[in-house]
Amino acid sequence: MNTTNTGKMQYHFSILALLSIFFFFIRVGFADDNTVKFDENYVITWGNDHVLSLNQDTEIQLSMDKSSGAGFGSKLSYGTGFFNMRMKLPDKDSAGVVTAYYLTSKGKKHGELDFEFLGNREGKPISLQTNVFAGGVGNREQRVILWFDPSADFHNYRILWNQHQIVFYVDDIPIRVFKNNTNIGVGYPSQAMKIEASLWDGDSWATDGGQTKINWSMAPFKAHFQGFDISGCPKTDPNNNNNNNEDCFLPEHWWNSEKYWALDSKQKTDLKNVRKKYMNYDYCSDRNRYPVSPPECLINS
Repeated sequence: MNTTNTGKMQYHFSILALLSIFFFFIRVGFADDNTVKFDENYVITWGNDHVLSLNQDTEIQLSMDKSSGAGFGSKLSYGTGFFNMRMKLPDKDSAGVVTAYYLTSKGKKHGELDFEFLGNREGKPISLQTNVFAGGVGNREQRVILWFDPSADFHNYRILWNQHQIVFYVDDIPIRVFKNNTNIGVGYPSQAMKIEASLWDGDSWATDGGQTKINWSMAPFKAHFQGFDISGCPKTDPNNNNNNNEDCFLPEHWWNSEKYWALDSKQKTDLKNVRKKYMNYDYCSDRNRYPVSPPECLINS
């Protein structure tokens, strides 16, 4: 073999090696969080016999019948983060059935950030209710009608929480913003929180104020969850994780960077569109409950 052909072969092998390395890092760098197994970050918290692991532990099914629902939660608490869960809701007549994904701490002055999907009769739209608790005080419900069928496929439901704002997203669309307004006396979640998800009986209130009841002949109701990777600041000491969160505010956590202090112009437009077209309840506008609008309402709007 002449030296010219040998040189060409070495060149081609070098190119192939570089390409192999390149695509390896592409796969690692952009790994789908669906490859993270459930038990790496989560545990079942109740209703063990109503939980089914699927797709090599990368998907969890919760089911509910008259005997029980089910739930799971993160192993650790988190002080800030950008949290995501892929969910597909029960696909039957689901009136009275609540599927929830939320962050929560414990105690009388707990914090909580809620996604609650309120089931409905088949063919009627499902409402998504969000709520914010700070210092044990909630009653900040907002509801939107989803513009797609959340039982037909998986969608991303995300919560951004840093020291500047809390943003609830459906896929990449913000549906609610709650700003940090502690400077005017408005509570803001400051305790480290765990991530939880559940499927449970909300028959007494969830659909039409509790007037539309669960059709148990359609049971079991099933909700599916994927995406068990967690982008959050873990608090590993259970004795201190509710008292000092300052290390979780550091800019080394990407969700604390200036980009995430406020919505950009497109996100503001998307949020305005959701509020105009799909919101069907806002505590800020409920004068029966709040004759005087809560102070955060004007600022958050």
